[in-house]
Amino acid sequence: MSRLKLLQIALIAFGVVFCLVYPIAIIWPSGWAWHDGPPMASHYFMMIVGIYATLGIFLIRASRDPIAHRSLIDFTIWSSVVHALIMAIQSYSPGGAHMGHLLGDVPALLLVAAVLGGLTYSGGAKNEG
Repeated sequence: MSRLKLLQIALIAFGVVFCLVYPIAIIWPSGWAWHDGPPMASHYFMMIVGIYATLGIFLIRASRDPIAHRSLIDFTIWSSVVHALIMAIQSYSPGGAHMGHLLGDVPALLLVAAVLGGLTYSGGAKNEG
């Protein structure tokens, strides 16, 4: 299977996961939500859900022609790295209440960055058409 095809599959898979942030936080709150109570109880969390659902839809759309959507893929890679690094640092808050993020959303975001980066910069979106 070509790297371009694998990139297309990865864009769809991560797009779907980004659209499912809300239900994932309900199922595994210690690894995905930064507050107590249901996800709807936090304004910031619902903002994040909206942003990631929007990004997810655009990643799915980008899967049709990844080369034409390189800047969106780059944004997804680098924003995932930055988001993961900030969350990793913040997970060490007093009391250790957020350590679950080191097993949940932090590695998930680094996985997104590694997979999309590897497929995009190893020839997947550069040379194949």
